[in-house]
Amino acid sequence: MAAAWIDAAWPAPNGVHGFTTLRHGLGVSPPPFDDFNLGLRAGDDAAAVERNRALLVEHARLPSPPCWLRQVHGVDVASFDTPTAQEAEADASVTSTPGTVLAILTADCMPVLFCADDVSAIGAAHAGWRGLAGGVLENTLAAMRIAPDRVLAWMGPAAGPQAYEIGEEVRDAFVAHDAGAVGAFVATRPGHWRVDLYALARRRLEAAGMAPSRIHGGGLCTISEPQRFFSHRRDQRTGRMASLIWIEPQA
Repeated sequence: MAAAWIDAAWPAPNGVHGFTTLRHGLGVSPPPFDDFNLGLRAGDDAAAVERNRALLVEHARLPSPPCWLRQVHGVDVASFDTPTAQEAEADASVTSTPGTVLAILTADCMPVLFCADDVSAIGAAHAGWRGLAGGVLENTLAAMRIAPDRVLAWMGPAAGPQAYEIGEEVRDAFVAHDAGAVGAFVATRPGHWRVDLYALARRRLEAAGMAPSRIHGGGLCTISEPQRFFSHRRDQRTGRMASLIWIEPQA
């Protein structure tokens, strides 16, 4: 069977697990959501998505069903003390409870996972350009209540700098906050630039107090790899991948 997810490539401490699902390897969704769509609001059949979510729990041996969010491209952070089936309207989540699985859905936006060195807290953030510009990463770090220099971050698959073109609104949103962010944009045609979301995220995390050596990932492009990743920018009507993180419960 083909791989259904890629593990987060970071030096996470023992007991912390994180990965991002792929579009194939598991799942029962028909085209254009084939096969492993985990998003209920993408237009796929709800029964197929629920089956896919059940397969995720089973094959990944999750300690509990994920705490899904109703994502709105905002900056709010939900805190989960225990696993729950109730969706919170937020674009990031944190927990200190072993066995509680945090989940973010993406199809070009950037998933960012966080963990504390002492395994006392974890976080997951959905960072599209609006959330990233608005401070969702900084809010997630703050909600973890851990000094940023004791936190690791992994940036999962997102629209990459070689393929993601944006307009003036996006560029202005970042440069107005940080003049140095201009280096993350490359002009393509009048009023348009290619943008490096990973570079922008690194700048935000470093400004929040994280050392560069603690920020990992950033080498995958959802738009450029149709066999592995869903991409809304590329396909418009498509599925959603999930990025998950949890602390292993004590036996």
